[in-house]
Amino acid sequence: MTAQLGNANGATNTLVLVLGDQLSHANPALAGIDARTDAVLMIEAPGEATHVWSHKARVTLFLSAMRHFRDELRARGFTVHYVALSDSAEPALASRLRDQLRALNPEVVRVAEPGEWRLAQDIAQTCAAASTPLRVIDDTHFMCSRAEFTRWSQRYGRQLRMEFFYREMRRTHRVLLDDAGEPEGGAWNFDADNRKPYPKAGPGLIPPHESFAPDAITHEVMAEVEQRFAAHPGTLAHFAWPVSRAQALLALHTFIHARLPNFGDHQDAMWAGTPFGWHSLLSTSLNLHLLDPREVVEAAEAAYRAGRAPLASVEGFIRQVLGWREFIRGVYQLDMPDMTDANHLHATRALPAWYWTGATSMACARDAIEQTLRHGYSHHIQRLMVTGLFALLAEIDPKQVAAWFLAVYVDAVEWAELPNVAGMALYADGGRFTSKPYVASGAYIDRMSNHCAACHYAPTAKDAAKRSKPTCPYTVLYWNFLDRHESALAANPRTALMAKNVARLSAEARSALRVDAQAVFDRLDVL
Repeated sequence: MTAQLGNANGATNTLVLVLGDQLSHANPALAGIDARTDAVLMIEAPGEATHVWSHKARVTLFLSAMRHFRDELRARGFTVHYVALSDSAEPALASRLRDQLRALNPEVVRVAEPGEWRLAQDIAQTCAAASTPLRVIDDTHFMCSRAEFTRWSQRYGRQLRMEFFYREMRRTHRVLLDDAGEPEGGAWNFDADNRKPYPKAGPGLIPPHESFAPDAITHEVMAEVEQRFAAHPGTLAHFAWPVSRAQALLALHTFIHARLPNFGDHQDAMWAGTPFGWHSLLSTSLNLHLLDPREVVEAAEAAYRAGRAPLASVEGFIRQVLGWREFIRGVYQLDMPDMTDANHLHATRALPAWYWTGATSMACARDAIEQTLRHGYSHHIQRLMVTGLFALLAEIDPKQVAAWFLAVYVDAVEWAELPNVAGMALYADGGRFTSKPYVASGAYIDRMSNHCAACHYAPTAKDAAKRSKPTCPYTVLYWNFLDRHESALAANPRTALMAKNVARLSAEARSALRVDAQAVFDRLDVL
């Protein structure tokens, strides 16, 4: 740790706490601090890796990025008090912060608003217990402040819709608008153009994303993670994520120039052994604040303006960054802490053990989970319509599902992960910001992937009869879901057709599907 600098009384005037997902030199808490009397505090805490059973690659990414940022701050002349994993016997970040407040005796602690509700409470309570004033500053990384989102939400009441928010953000930031202030191409949303499966022959040649060989700092972290968190899931054999701003900028450049042009067409497509497809893989850098969303949006729009990428691809990508990312952050801040307990469908089953191993005969789930264990990554359709969909149909306890999603993905931070899981994947919030539960049968997976061809299961009952295979558990549980929730589905215009489909079944057929569903429930751990 760097020797203390302070005022005449030996105390640090302002102590700037930089959290592990706030690694930007534009961090507003750093603005205007005096290197002669002020200091920066960064804390590695083992408890943040064990709060959920975190993937080794997730732990490595955070710690390596933090250590790189620490060195950058010191190179700029900042005094950085850095608490490494082994510097304290205390596992919790709050306890380590308490000890640093005692040692450094700052006049005030300053921090950009923490993204995670739990951590924000811990920091506030720790500073209050130490009688240290705490200044929490709006996180200007985001393009919509919490206050702005709250004002927007108050116009819409209980049900919030991202599409309306997204359009307002486009207007506010003048993104993809023509000279008259109307959306480029005459429409706000080109999602209908972005749902194509891969050709039957496969995805073809996809330009590689940028990857980064671990440097000395990352190798040091990897060794420590392997020693301290040996029992945690995943492997570090394929670790190649950007851990510094320079690397993140290179990853952005490669995506914009090589992959964005074809991103839109196949952003929902899946193919065995194709873990990344045309996706950007920029979420880790955005969520660690190594990249600013403004520069990401500007780079994508510039590619469209220059004729290097089609509008549908660019709009679809910008919608993810400017629309969805900002929107779910706002919903999270509005609805915490109640969101953690949301369970509208009263799901109570335990998470199957194969979520941690990939040891299932369902080819789509096996592929998604095995690549997650290798890379700490699967793309949004694999998360929503494979691992998330199964958890919804199988009535898995939302808290267990959310903990798994937070643990296994390298880009997982709670403000992004929890709303996507509780609200989008599981409908646990009862439609707070989605107009329907996202349910589908094996036929959807068959249409969007090649997984079903070689699977132990057949995607539909008709296919099962033809192929002498058992029917896909997704399909069995899909019909069970329609049966159980028929009334609610019938009352929703977007799901009324689903309800009509199950209503046509005879009493005998409905009884049989319930028996089939129970057989799946009885075998959840060995499917």
